Amino acid sequence: MSRLLIETNDHTGVIRGREAWGKTGIAIDRVGSLARAVYDGDLFHSLVPVVVAHDQKDRDAVSAFCLSDEFVTTARAANQALSIDNGYLSKLPFDLAHWQKVAAEKYPDGLPKPHSDDPTQWLFSGHPKGSDQPLHVAVARLLGYQWPRQTGTGFPDCPALGADGLESFADEDGIVCLPPLNREQPAAARLRQLLTAALGTFDERALIAAAGLKGSKSKTLEDWLRDEFFEQHAKLFHDRPFIWHLWDGRLDGFHALVNYHKLDHALLQKLTYAYLGNWIQQQSEDAKADKPGAAERLGAARALQAKLAAILEGEAPLDIFVRWKPIKDQAQGWHPDLNDGIRQNIRPFLLAGDVGKRGAGLFRTVPLALKDKDRGTEPTRPKKDYPWFWCEEEPGTDPTGGKDFVGNRWNNVHLTLAAKRTQTSNRKVNHEQDLQG
Repeated sequence: MSRLLIETNDHTGVIRGREAWGKTGIAIDRVGSLARAVYDGDLFHSLVPVVVAHDQKDRDAVSAFCLSDEFVTTARAANQALSIDNGYLSKLPFDLAHWQKVAAEKYPDGLPKPHSDDPTQWLFSGHPKGSDQPLHVAVARLLGYQWPRQTGTGFPDCPALGADGLESFADEDGIVCLPPLNREQPAAARLRQLLTAALGTFDERALIAAAGLKGSKSKTLEDWLRDEFFEQHAKLFHDRPFIWHLWDGRLDGFHALVNYHKLDHALLQKLTYAYLGNWIQQQSEDAKADKPGAAERLGAARALQAKLAAILEGEAPLDIFVRWKPIKDQAQGWHPDLNDGIRQNIRPFLLAGDVGKRGAGLFRTVPLALKDKDRGTEPTRPKKDYPWFWCEEEPGTDPTGGKDFVGNRWNNVHLTLAAKRTQTSNRKVNHEQDLQG
């Protein structure tokens, strides 16, 4: 009979499941659909129990059962709850002889090697062809994004990948504008070129219709990129968009796709003053020539440029705040640390003022919902470095903290540049005094 092992217990912190480590089996999402995947011997979460055979020679038979539709039927017959208790899974009836025969017929060369066509998975190859979402993968490749296996990361039975020929289509700086700007072709034209190289002859309408989790109604790549891509992208990647669609609020205005992973201070300057500056120059010339809508486009573009310039400066409330960093380590201006996570770094762009949809800030649509406070509490931290953890109520700007440590995980906190510079200056003075003392 197969054996179920649990790795962690979130309440006690006990490490369990050691008997499964280093063995092959099947990992099961015991909540909801009971999704299953091949397990290769690493640590695993308590919500994803692993089934391994007592004797590894029976591994293929146990795996054939767990990957079958019969497994789901049998498990649901034992328990109809949304989350099936591990005890039920470990007691499911299992006919070893029958599943040995099934495994021999279905997997004559052993279990299938790890593979995924889902671009949200680390195993994904990064190529549009054969992908569940070829259009979204193509846009990401156009912006210079690469999946882990393309950057040298390998997995058991799933090695790192070499170049696939699409690298030449990747934008060098990670900014692709929808209109032709800065001597670059419009985004849709560049995307068609990449798709042709990746897929050969393709049906544009069919690709668009199948894009996203629920499909698309757009007729052209131009319309899809402008109106639907970003919302689909955010939902596809579980509210963690790494390709940002920034715009000035006008359908006929400035639109830019930006690779968030490349968006450092220099790149945001380039977006603000080179790309958007080029657009502003065009609209200014068109306004002087009395072209329809040019004056309105010029006004919207200038307003967007002012907002981006304010984010570059980083004065509160358009500062980057990371609650687990002391004041002295908080960014001064737009100098994001990608390791802090998108929820922290995206806030200035969401709080800069809506240019279009309510709550979306400078984005084409709302990419994610901000949380002013996360669940749980923090361990004690020094008040002078982390005053926000000493606040019972929402800290606001430049908090000083209360008498007692509270530990609330506040996110809606703002620090002025003056406060940050004071901390930096004090730190420098203290360091010099230590050297002299």
